[in-house]
Amino acid sequence: MTQKKNLFDLSGKVALVTGGATGLGRAVAQGLLDHGAKILIGSRRRPTVEETVAEMTAGASSPDTMVGGVALDVTVESSVERACRRAIDLFGRLDILVNSAGFQLRKPTFELTAEEFNKMYDTHVTGSLRCCHAAGRIFREQRQGAIINIASISSFVDLVEVAAYASAKSAVMGLTRSLANEWAPHGIRTNAIAPGFFPTDLNRHLITNTDRGRRVLEHTPMARFGDQHEIAGAAIFLASDAASFVNGHTLVVDGGYLAAGVSDAVAPWGSNATG
Repeated sequence: MTQKKNLFDLSGKVALVTGGATGLGRAVAQGLLDHGAKILIGSRRRPTVEETVAEMTAGASSPDTMVGGVALDVTVESSVERACRRAIDLFGRLDILVNSAGFQLRKPTFELTAEEFNKMYDTHVTGSLRCCHAAGRIFREQRQGAIINIASISSFVDLVEVAAYASAKSAVMGLTRSLANEWAPHGIRTNAIAPGFFPTDLNRHLITNTDRGRRVLEHTPMARFGDQHEIAGAAIFLASDAASFVNGHTLVVDGGYLAAGVSDAVAPWGSNATG
């Protein structure tokens, strides 16, 4: 059996990245672009999408159109369907879906409302399912496709006062396993990435120069937060032929946080705190 010379080469592939205009979603989109994929950025705020597309296009190595954008609200089915059609119209195909749209909420659970809890699920879990449905139908016809959901370290361990977020991200991991089991016969691989602590606009106020952040650093063997570009490698791997037999897996990228019990590593206060 012959193999590609570069198993991580994504040339000829097209990826839709939800939540791809900012934060970790943008870092993933940039990583996929750097490895040859054409990218459709989806996010709710059109001006932010347009700005991101312009910046990524300016930095692209190919003169061909490599980056497009679409206003996308994952809580609205018609918006999701429109985004997938946009990928086909712009690039002629769709091969990779990255479900990165989301938000964070820290609140004592006694004060958490059912409406807030359901909103979190509608974005992270049902929103991911909507996108998987729309892209999955295309993948099923092609007999190939890769889905990458974004779970969280809170899918595995408790983080105080983020019950809605942790519950939703745990459900994302369960959804990933279910689709991997059910959709593999259609040529669809479904995996997830569980980021550890990466300062972004969503969580920087929770972990930068706070007691919570200090405790995170002290529990992380690498004694620092992640840099956003460090999440891209996991997505490149899972989207590529290098992961052609990887299905139903959640890849943790956390600097060793989940592995740590009692150790000698004590991170100094504020180490790399600004990301």
